[in-house]
Amino acid sequence: MKIDLTINGEREAVDVGGEEDLATVLRREGYTGVKCGCDGGVCGASKVLVGDEARMACGMSAEEADGHDITTIEGLGSQDDLHPIQQAFVDHFAVQCGFCIPGMILQAKSLLSDNPDPSEAEVRDAIDDNICRCTGYQKPVEAILDAAGRLRGEQAAVTDGGTPAASGCGGGSHE
Repeated sequence: MKIDLTINGEREAVDVGGEEDLATVLRREGYTGVKCGCDGGVCGASKVLVGDEARMACGMSAEEADGHDITTIEGLGSQDDLHPIQQAFVDHFAVQCGFCIPGMILQAKSLLSDNPDPSEAEVRDAIDDNICRCTGYQKPVEAILDAAGRLRGEQAAVTDGGTPAASGCGGGSHE
């Protein structure tokens, strides 16, 4: 069966098997930023944006995605021009192994599209279903809050060197 998807702004006709999930199809098409960590829709690593809504691609049938706009992490920014959310994750040292980060960043994009000024509790609630074993969540939460400010036109909460603009821990030396 053929389905029509707009992936990262490019319209594509894609062949799919009857039972294939969207994550499998996207990875086969070369979008390797879509991770498959659980094959059950519980870890958050396979998140993509369907329109502006973050969805777990491994829990969505490819057929269900037919006709929709899909954004993967590859469509958010480029290596030379990171999206403000991606840049905030880098600046706050919120990227460890990187496996869960694409899904977490896309979840943050969805949150900030709906709520440009979330509280820390709202950020934590939004990323609650993104399992991350490396970061302890504090740095991603800080990054998302900083990205929200950047998207509202505020100055970044960290300097260009990745050192927090305010005093405290998080990138400087610890004596």
